[in-house]
Amino acid sequence: MPVSKKLSDIPLSVLDLATVVEGDTVSGAFRRAVAGAQSAERLGCTRYWFAEHHNMESVASAATSVLIGHVAGQTNSIRVGAGGVMLPNHAPLVIAEQFGTLEALYPGRIDLGLGRAPGTDPLTSAALRRSLQGGDDFPNDVVELLRFLDVPEPSARVRAIPGEGTQVPVWLLGSSTYSAQLAAMLGLPFGFASHFAPTYLHEALALYKARFQPSKYLQEPYALACVSVIAAESDEEAQHLATSYYELVLGLIRNKRRPLAPPTEDMSAQWTPAEEAAVRQFAHYSFVGSPSTVAEGLSGFVAETGVDELMVTAHVYDLAARTRSLELIAPLFKTQPIH
Repeated sequence: MPVSKKLSDIPLSVLDLATVVEGDTVSGAFRRAVAGAQSAERLGCTRYWFAEHHNMESVASAATSVLIGHVAGQTNSIRVGAGGVMLPNHAPLVIAEQFGTLEALYPGRIDLGLGRAPGTDPLTSAALRRSLQGGDDFPNDVVELLRFLDVPEPSARVRAIPGEGTQVPVWLLGSSTYSAQLAAMLGLPFGFASHFAPTYLHEALALYKARFQPSKYLQEPYALACVSVIAAESDEEAQHLATSYYELVLGLIRNKRRPLAPPTEDMSAQWTPAEEAAVRQFAHYSFVGSPSTVAEGLSGFVAETGVDELMVTAHVYDLAARTRSLELIAPLFKTQPIH
């Protein structure tokens, strides 16, 4: 059984997809991302991560390392990173050079989370010039990337410059048990994507902690889980805001992707009963409501999973409402607000 923890025992971090909202532009999404990171920093959050996705009209974080550099340059102390880079899309040397550059520009503030999925559909995967082996090479690619970020061997003929010796913290991220086992074997921190893939959460965390091997990177297992949180002054207001998120997920299910829409008054007119069930399964670990409602749900989640850190994502159309959501939950956690 996981060690029971309280919200006040653990750090709070944020996952952002640089969401494009209906009626706005990609440039607007980047301005929202900067504002979101600055708010998270002010509220004392630990990390602000961006995820690599491609060919999605609502997601502008495809060039993840570029966006990380932009946001890190407009914040001062919060860690900024990838949650994650989809490593099968890239040569490990390229990622080592990119994140080595970021670490040189913003020392001690860069995280590199790695995923083994393409972050897109098969046709787009092919356009990204991915290897036909796909995720099968993931363990070897992770080891190669770690080697490029380490102090180089004197005989090394290929070196990451910049990158070598920076030892940028590397995380393995997943939505199944695969990366949990690999993270345990390599002694790396692990993050689970429970905000969209709830099924294997408990099994993955249990495997990671049971099989963890201490390494030069980490002496004890360190697990993070990401969940969706939309908080507002009342349960009713939060549920109204969440309809934008439900419509976004519904679009994924129907394979009709589009920018994040404004909230709607009546979701019953938007989906069939089967679609509603599918959306709610996707959003199983979504916590929507007033501060007390969200606190109760998150407290249960943390006590149940024993995670060392919680990362939240919020698909909220209005930037002020999204900022307010984070303001309402940050005091529940082990945060250090900037006054």
